[in-house]
Amino acid sequence: MEGAAPPVHGLVRPHLIGLPIYKMTGSGNDFVMVNAHVSAPGDWTADDMQAVCARGTGIGADGIVFVGPGSHAGAARMIYYNADGSHAAMCGNAALCSTTLAVHLGVGTPDGMDLETDAGTYKSRAVGTGRAELNLAAVERPAAVAGLSLAAGERQAVRTKVGVPHLIVLVDDVDAVALIERGRALRFDPALAPEGANINFVSTDGTGTWRMRTYERGIEGETLACGTGAVGAGCAIQEWGLGRLPIDIQSRSGRMLGVRATQAHSGGRYDDVWLAGEGRMVFRGVIT
Repeated sequence: MEGAAPPVHGLVRPHLIGLPIYKMTGSGNDFVMVNAHVSAPGDWTADDMQAVCARGTGIGADGIVFVGPGSHAGAARMIYYNADGSHAAMCGNAALCSTTLAVHLGVGTPDGMDLETDAGTYKSRAVGTGRAELNLAAVERPAAVAGLSLAAGERQAVRTKVGVPHLIVLVDDVDAVALIERGRALRFDPALAPEGANINFVSTDGTGTWRMRTYERGIEGETLACGTGAVGAGCAIQEWGLGRLPIDIQSRSGRMLGVRATQAHSGGRYDDVWLAGEGRMVFRGVIT
């Protein structure tokens, strides 16, 4: 809305008052979801998004997701923005939530749809109440990062891209990580320049349970889950010889994200990649 006044004291602009929204969660990664038929990204400024996503003074969310019809019948379109108003090409848990919402809005069918994102088009489907599966693009073999220095308690690290870039860091104990400080330092490390990365710390207690904590760029803090990060972590765990796909990754919320894929021969890329997890509607309301 060109020429409109900016929000005052963290409030959205008047034309967004009364807009219906959905609050959804993907294993603790939470989103404000908007029907793109009703409001498109061009109606919003970064300040509007920050005000709505602010915890304590707004609705509270890790990001805003616009969901509407795709380019053809049977397709849905997802456009994702981080809580700071920056655009991101992909978010795995937002995609799971978008699948659920697309079915609710009647723009996709539960047994399968083409989910169009700015990182590509993926097959997705609803697999039960509040759960979905997403068939992602092939993932290249995770690779070490030249010039990256690890801290005490960090065993190894690899970079991968699952729609957006991730650094997967194997640590002794994710609970012992100074998440904000260390996550921020790695996110802005020159070795990851210019785009940086989401930082996913993973550890196991030796019983086969893998846990993950995430410092997410664009939110610049800890999120309770990271779908694409779980995929990257699953591939990294297999690369390190510490586990085999399929594998479950326990998010900070305690909920599990399932990852399965097939690795090409001779240590090549990972194909037929699937992410399974929560895509649950929490409430419907309007912005006031």
